[in-house]
Amino acid sequence: MQSEIVVYHIPVCPFSQRLEILLELKGKRDAVRFSVVDITRPRDPALLELSRRSTALPIMQTPHGVLKESLVILRFLDELFPEKPVARSDPYERAVESMLIAMEGDFTTAGYRFVMNQDRDRRAACRDAMVAQYRRLNDFLEWQNPAGTYLFDRFGLAEAVFAPLFMRFWFLDYYENFDVADLGLERVRRWREACLSLPAAQQVCKEEIVKLYYDYAMGARNGALLPDRRVSSFAFEPHWQDRPWPPRAKYGRPATDSELGLA
Repeated sequence: MQSEIVVYHIPVCPFSQRLEILLELKGKRDAVRFSVVDITRPRDPALLELSRRSTALPIMQTPHGVLKESLVILRFLDELFPEKPVARSDPYERAVESMLIAMEGDFTTAGYRFVMNQDRDRRAACRDAMVAQYRRLNDFLEWQNPAGTYLFDRFGLAEAVFAPLFMRFWFLDYYENFDVADLGLERVRRWREACLSLPAAQQVCKEEIVKLYYDYAMGARNGALLPDRRVSSFAFEPHWQDRPWPPRAKYGRPATDSELGLA
């Protein structure tokens, strides 16, 4: 039986980063081996067998079997390494934390739908949907802890869930000129800034996200190729640091491989 724990993941994926954040908070980053998957290439048959033919990541292989869904894995790791618990221990507080985490799905969907939108006429509707999600989070935080920074007194499980998404949505800042600071939602802005600045949550940076997610901004997800392109923006080579910043305009002609530093 395999004795080590392995997470198969995409390094820039927010659903994987939340696991890394939790392990960093616990001082257990080396207790789990992260195996990088290149989504621009056909999936390894052995990995597909582990995942039961699903291409969704991350998945985690344990001595007992395979776990899927990042929120499931997140809670599993928090309980597996009980030192420095990240989730709340009080039953009521844990329930409140779970209510906030339950809002993540709609938030994520709105953000990705906005960045992937290719229809200028739908741009305002996508922006309104994103604003509505931030207003919803702001209302929840004002209800539960109006004067605080985090949901409770520290960075917890809800913060580990949302922090990677706040980072990914830097692609909205860049490609859609969407600035949360313009919304006037002080409580969620304060929460977001605290999540973004936490030392344990610095696995990625804005430049990396903007460059790798260019194809998403042009409507192609998960390593898919756009017309007349031969290399995905998610490719490992050339390294993202060696590429120029992509053009910010996303409703005109897509950039070529050469213009993106991929040729």
